[in-house]
Amino acid sequence: MERLLIVGCGDIARRALPRLKARYAVTALVRDPDDAAALRARGIDTFVADLDRPATLSQLAGPVHHLLHLAPPDDGGDEDRRTRGLVAVLTAKGMLPRRVVYISTSGVYGDCGGARVDETRAPNPQSARARRRLDAERVLRAWQPGTVILRVPGIYAADRLPLARLRQGIPVLREEDDVYTNHIHAEDLAAALLAALERAPEGGLYNVSDDTEMKMGEWFDFVADRHGLPRPPRVSRAEAADVIPPALLSFMSESRRLSNARLKRELGFRLRYPTVREGVPVAIEGTR
Repeated sequence: MERLLIVGCGDIARRALPRLKARYAVTALVRDPDDAAALRARGIDTFVADLDRPATLSQLAGPVHHLLHLAPPDDGGDEDRRTRGLVAVLTAKGMLPRRVVYISTSGVYGDCGGARVDETRAPNPQSARARRRLDAERVLRAWQPGTVILRVPGIYAADRLPLARLRQGIPVLREEDDVYTNHIHAEDLAAALLAALERAPEGGLYNVSDDTEMKMGEWFDFVADRHGLPRPPRVSRAEAADVIPPALLSFMSESRRLSNARLKRELGFRLRYPTVREGVPVAIEGTR
């Protein structure tokens, strides 16, 4: 059985684990010893290391036939030092996987003025967060040219809904200033990860988004209505800097509508939750 190394075995990877275990000898690289213990209880070979300290990877041994890289970059600069360190260690150990799948972000496209965006659009990241993701893409492609990249928008699930923000009454932009946003249910992302590992051609690049076409304010209104919470107040863009936290406001500075046509066409992918209208009620049920 071929060995699969999962770097960053969090929620999405764990949703895919039952199917992965049936096909691969799985090793999960995690930072938290408690997470390692939980994975070992599920029969997963687990390696504890910290990507911020590449020396902790020194005991990693054996062949790595496939690599799923799901770990996010750290918080500083325009380079993904974690990915760079991981690649350096694996290279030094002669571990070059035949297949690499990396979860990136649709933020690498930057602001597209609400335009429909497919994978042919040139990246134009406008935040340090997105520049680090694009750096990771390029580092991985330089190391393993066949790396498959999944560009992912906002992930939602029972524990990934903006309920805390709604309860705090944080405003959103008024309709005329609002931006398009994109979404994918965590279960659909896990399924896309499996499809990419099993069926994507070398060097494949995919937007992993559902079919929803919705502006951000409408998204918050929809979740609020479905959960029985007050809708957030609306403000102008000129007012936003004074009342919306910078981290959230940065997402309100970019507007795009992702096309998932290539994902469906090349991988034969079918969404379990085609839009948030199907997925959010299921997610909310899981919060109760």
